[in-house]
Amino acid sequence: MPTQHDETDPFAATEQLRAALTRAGIVFPSLGTDYGPSLGLVNLGRVHPDVAVRLALRLDKGNDA
Repeated sequence: MPTQHDETDPFAATEQLRAALTRAGIVFPSLGTDYGPSLGLVNLGRVHPDVAVRLALRLDKGNDA
């Protein structure tokens, strides 16, 4: 998938990601929107190593489909 920067609303993207992670049983406590000086970014924040491993396993499982 090519990298593309568009006009996606960072707040909507954050909530969409939060919902998908919740459905997968994964919580990023620091997930939020970092609306810096001209870039609206989704800040994934810090997570415990076990959360990172669970996320990696979910992503790998999705890639196997």
